[in-house]
Amino acid sequence: MRKKLKEKISEALSSVLPITVIVLLLSFTLAPMPIGTLLLFLLGAAMLIVGMGFFSLGADMAMMPIGEQMGRMLGGRWKLIAVAVICFLIGAMVTIAEPDLQVLARQVPAVPDAVIILAVAAGVGVFLVVSMLRTRFNLPLGPTLIALYTGVFLLSIFVPNAFLAVAFDSGGVTTGPITVPFLMALGTGMASIKGRDEDNFGMVALCSVGPILAVMLLGLCYQSTEVSYTPFAIPSVFDSQDVGAQFLQGLPDYMKEVALGLLPIILFFAVFQLASIRLKRRAVIKIIVGIGYTYVGLVLFLTGANIGFMPAGYYLGTTLAALPQYWMLVPIGMVVGYFIVAAEPAVHVLNRQVEDVTSGAIPQKAIGLALSIGVAVSIGLAMLRVCLGIPIYYLLVPGYAVALLLTRCVPRIFTAIAFDSGGVASGPMTATFLLPLTMGACEALGRDILTDAFGVVAMVAMTPLITIQLLGLIYQRKIRRTRDVTQAEEREIEFVDEIIDYNEEVEL
Repeated sequence: MRKKLKEKISEALSSVLPITVIVLLLSFTLAPMPIGTLLLFLLGAAMLIVGMGFFSLGADMAMMPIGEQMGRMLGGRWKLIAVAVICFLIGAMVTIAEPDLQVLARQVPAVPDAVIILAVAAGVGVFLVVSMLRTRFNLPLGPTLIALYTGVFLLSIFVPNAFLAVAFDSGGVTTGPITVPFLMALGTGMASIKGRDEDNFGMVALCSVGPILAVMLLGLCYQSTEVSYTPFAIPSVFDSQDVGAQFLQGLPDYMKEVALGLLPIILFFAVFQLASIRLKRRAVIKIIVGIGYTYVGLVLFLTGANIGFMPAGYYLGTTLAALPQYWMLVPIGMVVGYFIVAAEPAVHVLNRQVEDVTSGAIPQKAIGLALSIGVAVSIGLAMLRVCLGIPIYYLLVPGYAVALLLTRCVPRIFTAIAFDSGGVASGPMTATFLLPLTMGACEALGRDILTDAFGVVAMVAMTPLITIQLLGLIYQRKIRRTRDVTQAEEREIEFVDEIIDYNEEVEL
């Protein structure tokens, strides 16, 4: 166990270290950072590394097995109505407890927090049912996504601009570190009944549509001319004692949030275990230990990200945008985006699942590279939008159009992986570092934070849809080339054999 934990922490170190080095270089050159803010960031980075290690081990030991076992049970011979009700309850309850949803609720001041939380949770619950129905009735993912996103963009025409960016952001934010591993494993368990690789993915993709529609509908119901946003305030930190006080003050809140987030999953597993699964005692103990690792890991990760990374991101955005060469936000944002996606805990879960499901045919490195390129492009576009004041509609419409068109010509499994990756890539690191970075830049440039800063999560969720499907095209072309070469070699061997046979006949 200790060996596995060391391996996970080592992986986390390699993921978090690049973004840490980049921030340090910026703080020593273009954007000198107050010592207090820098200390918060460094301690936050250390907590991220340890937290990711514990979380990854816990996800392997508990979250994935729980999801797969429950998925197998729901994908069996249960009555459709019963499965639909259970799926709705699972989706809604897990989403309500997702820590990132609390952040989203505070970003929409025109709507009461409880209203938006319940609406988004209902959206995820409904679309978890849709995902279950797709798997059960063998519906293709591509046409389903085309139909749903066509409806989304048609509805967006009537939604106020203040809600538009937040609505698309919600699709990525609500599929956080608690929701994603469980939903992905749930999809794998359901798909195991059908025996089709492409059905292992796509559940996160469909569940990401629900929050978008929910917030859009709220925007139509709560039309207000007084929608505003209060910018993030950097805490006053002067020495190491103040740094420790910030983390100790915030730690109990995240302990409570993570506990509430894991509670629905634990309760559902307990009910299923007593009712039908009936795992052996040793397997149950392993899952309990894994839940403990997951809890500790998420508490450390979220505390480090929110308290350590958020002030640093906001300060860097404000400082870089105040420079005469504020256009440097674009290349710097791209570099940050390229490396920061590796620090998302759920990304590692996705990469491992892709490699396991495809038996190594699609390696982790290929998916990771495609994700990094996609997020780099998305942050570059987000910063360009902040610098020039480009409406988010001008980027989302063509971006999703390209992504949806690609679904018609790439292998189905890559479409499913791509649309899942959108929700996976836009996790807590995006909400706690990239979004504050964009907010700081908006404030320094005098832009509207609600319409120009928000939308960065949506961009992060969109571009991987394109890059991973392009990876699918490359993969498909390589397969065809390999097949053509093999067939050509077989024909050559047959031709040589015919010549040999002919010569032997002549000699006789």
